Amino acid sequence: MRVSRRGAVDPFIVMDVMEQARAAEAAGRSIIHMEVGQPGTPAPAGARAALARAMEEGPLGYTVALGLPELRQGIADLYRRWYGVDLDPARVVVTAGSSSGFLLAFSALFDAGDRVALGEPGYPSYRQILRALSLEPVGIQTSPENRLQPVPADLEGVPDLAGLIVASPGNPSGTMLSKEALAALIAHAQSRGIAFISDEIYHGLDYGTRAVSALEISNDVYVINSFSKYFSMTGWRLGWLVVPEAHVRLIERLAQNMFICPPHASQIAALAALDCHQELEANRAVYAENRRLMLEGLPKAGFTRFAPPDGAFYVYADVSDLTDDSLSFAAEILREAGVAVTPGLDFDPVRGARTLRFSYARATADIVEGLRRLEAFMARRVRG
Repeated sequence: MRVSRRGAVDPFIVMDVMEQARAAEAAGRSIIHMEVGQPGTPAPAGARAALARAMEEGPLGYTVALGLPELRQGIADLYRRWYGVDLDPARVVVTAGSSSGFLLAFSALFDAGDRVALGEPGYPSYRQILRALSLEPVGIQTSPENRLQPVPADLEGVPDLAGLIVASPGNPSGTMLSKEALAALIAHAQSRGIAFISDEIYHGLDYGTRAVSALEISNDVYVINSFSKYFSMTGWRLGWLVVPEAHVRLIERLAQNMFICPPHASQIAALAALDCHQELEANRAVYAENRRLMLEGLPKAGFTRFAPPDGAFYVYADVSDLTDDSLSFAAEILREAGVAVTPGLDFDPVRGARTLRFSYARATADIVEGLRRLEAFMARRVRG
């Protein structure tokens, strides 16, 4: 049977690494997971209890396409608490994970053939979703001097851009943009008629300076967020969009036809999760301790070249002094050390052969053991 050209997207390499790690575990090996950005903590207890009650009370069915009104209000209230932003809940669109948020945003903003810029290194699915929608991803090579975040100068001379995607905290770098830096990017985009999309799914996971939302700067932006990371609800597949008022009906029509509605069960749990502040902050304290251990332990193992992350739960290391084939190097680490890490090729097709991403999202005991294994492996490799 025939296939489309736009269906020929690249694999998500971290998922391949996860499968290799699963196969090793199935064969009886102990594997420490530093490859995937999945919290080691469960959904908040209050969220699980709320869903259990709802399932006993009656059937769960379709909701309105934009999501439960009370959940949209709860998300709007979150912006007031976190950022001091007075957000109209009518602008909040609940989605089936941030991934469907990207599908809705890209479908609403761009026509086939449009060019959309994204910083590299960056989340690989941006590129692949754009390609699957017959859009052209335009990689913007960011610099270590700017902590792997784009700046307006990086966009100068890049022609015919319809959109720009920015993530702060970033994946894989964990670095963040200051309010001034984010405002400069938004102003540059708006001066050129470029639609600005802010990926904020790691907000709440910061370890010092608070992450800045694009909505603190402008209402003429799209913001994408998720219950996956800070709220520890990856498998519940629930996220949200905030869009300009004039775009709400446009997004609603797309959502009705593409997804009907977000999962009802997940929406009930998410509404309760918004009130689980104490448990969520305890989770963040675990990641903060894991970050401290990584910043101390990775250099001891020989991974010394990275920008300390401001948020999320990743360290993105330049390993060009150790290899020019990160795919093979990651496979060697998995095979010899029993630690799963992600090759940088997922995040940067140009420079990623010389980088690795380490995730510290799992339990602290796992991080301690993973660092011990990495240090022992690297010591053997040097002697080798």
